[in-house]
Amino acid sequence: MASRKPNASAVKALQKELKDLNEFPMEGFKVMVSEEENLFVWDVAIFGPPMTLYEGGYFKARLCFPDDYPYSPPTMHFLSRMYHPNIYENGEVCISILHSPGDDPQSGELPSERWNPTQNVRTILLSVISLLNEPNIHSAAHVDASVAYRKWKESNGVQDEYERIVT
Repeated sequence: MASRKPNASAVKALQKELKDLNEFPMEGFKVMVSEEENLFVWDVAIFGPPMTLYEGGYFKARLCFPDDYPYSPPTMHFLSRMYHPNIYENGEVCISILHSPGDDPQSGELPSERWNPTQNVRTILLSVISLLNEPNIHSAAHVDASVAYRKWKESNGVQDEYERIVT
């Protein structure tokens, strides 16, 4: 497959975001370009948020940016095994902010919840932390994890299958 010349505006946007995240890091995250010559693939280290089942955990993820970023969203995959209602078994993150712009009546999402060019890596990472804190069981990517989470939540932790798997 022939490689395409990167879009200059995408390169500029990614360079700016990477510089900003290095100068003003986000608590709970570390981002780095995963391949020296490829600004379009970033590795993300996520430190489990306090007071969640993920507290104390260290999770690796990867962001892959399209050639037309920021007009189209990146994809995000966890490289670490994650048992979560909104993360597919292959690690792909299912969250509205990573869905392409526009109206999709089948998704149940409002267009305002989907990606738009004013979003950035910071907003994605904040959304992921929010998702780890409070999964969206109405839009499950991993049905078994969603069922286990719902049982755990409704039983106030008595049904502990979800907690045992996560921790």
